[in-house]
Amino acid sequence: MSRFLWAAALWLASTTTQAVAAPPDEFIASYAREHDFSGSILVQQDGKAIYTRSFGLANIPFDQPNSSRTRYKIASITKLFTSTLILQLRDEGKIDLDQTIARYLPDYTGEAADKVTVRQLLHHTSGLPGYDQVKDAQSAIREGIPVYQLPHSSDELLSRYASGPLVTKPGSTFEYNNADYVVLGKIAEHVSGLSLEQALRQRILDPLQMHDSGLLRQDVIVARLADTYFHRDDSGKLTPDLPAYPENWYAAGAMYSTPGNLLVFANALFGGKLLSAQSQALMLEPGLDDYGLGLWVYETKANNRGYRVAKRPGRIMGAQAQLYRFLHSDTTVIILANTDAVDLDEFVAKIGREVMR
Repeated sequence: MSRFLWAAALWLASTTTQAVAAPPDEFIASYAREHDFSGSILVQQDGKAIYTRSFGLANIPFDQPNSSRTRYKIASITKLFTSTLILQLRDEGKIDLDQTIARYLPDYTGEAADKVTVRQLLHHTSGLPGYDQVKDAQSAIREGIPVYQLPHSSDELLSRYASGPLVTKPGSTFEYNNADYVVLGKIAEHVSGLSLEQALRQRILDPLQMHDSGLLRQDVIVARLADTYFHRDDSGKLTPDLPAYPENWYAAGAMYSTPGNLLVFANALFGGKLLSAQSQALMLEPGLDDYGLGLWVYETKANNRGYRVAKRPGRIMGAQAQLYRFLHSDTTVIILANTDAVDLDEFVAKIGREVMR
């Protein structure tokens, strides 16, 4: 999956910092300034938000600053919502993770129908071919990205881009792939009897009062949504993202949210309020490439101590997002950005090390 289209979090306000313990205020502010970070950051520890702040502009031409109320495109963090829906349906006895695609999508015509299981889709080990072939911004500018720049229904995404011949044996190889989560989105719809948007709202967003979150569509204006910008390879200049139909990222990357809403989701998910203990354990059991069911789970070190973390990043052009959770210490770092100026993998890890001093 190209970094340019890694669909794949930052919430911060132009607000004051709340110091509960010794939050890494100086480090974050300095790093943000030095790297031209634009977005929002939220850090929670021991049930309290110890750092909330926003940087940069949500809209550059109108000089509109990012704030705690800014909504951001969260790219592939959407996948974690999709995997949660699938596991909720598992908890209700409506989905067996080891049944194949055909069990839940009888009209699916791809080779994977009777060969690929729901679990393999969740783990990105299905063997389905990836359809994001753009390697860099210049090739996207030159050649376009028809998968995203032409309108497609979710049924068309499934039949045209997620039903191709298998390229590896199912279960044998990790390959990060939006096609897997397109199939999972359609399974969630078919089994629940709801559209993806309805399922998200009824099962997750409304119960958690996540009123600043939802699915993006080209024909719907989302209030307070940050514009996104990326750096051109040829000039190095910051430029608006290429035009695209955001709904074409569907269950793999079409959502928007705020850091505050994502923290509510993270606390509910990791706090056992959305899934059974068994499903939560399945989600957090790393498979190939340390990938669980919708997120990476691995061991890291901070200040010479070992920690188990869950990480769900996302990226689509200038939109970047990180949800980073220390699983046994109630510490969460959320970063949502509207430019590609900063390597958020590095930034979130550095914040994590600072917080865990």
